[in-house]
Amino acid sequence: MIQSEIRLLLQKIAIQTRKTYANQLRELGLHIGQELALSYLWERDGITQSQLRHKTGSEASTISNMLKKLEQDDIVYRKQDEDDNRIHKVYLTEKGRDLQKPISAIWQSHEENMFGGFEPEDLLTMKQLLQQVKENLTAEN
Repeated sequence: MIQSEIRLLLQKIAIQTRKTYANQLRELGLHIGQELALSYLWERDGITQSQLRHKTGSEASTISNMLKKLEQDDIVYRKQDEDDNRIHKVYLTEKGRDLQKPISAIWQSHEENMFGGFEPEDLLTMKQLLQQVKENLTAEN
């Protein structure tokens, strides 16, 4: 019984978070998921398309379509690796780098809203519990 209630709460949180992000990202001309790919490029510009796919947990076709759209919008560009023509590296344009501040602000605002009123030790416990849930789900696949 309690497991079902927790599962439903997690689903509702995920749906609400996705809806909130989708609305706010739309104002920046982005779609949900693109901000995650960009965050990995902000950490390390010039990673391969394959590395980006693994980091985001996306299918190859999904990341390819996402990058195509981001290229059309002049947010990223892809370049063949000089040593291996089969590899394409992904780089941010200036427009892509400029999106870091507004996206970070969206995330920060959402985090403040979502975790308002929690004590630091409560957040640590929540993190540990959710990490265990993630590990359980990873082991299932």
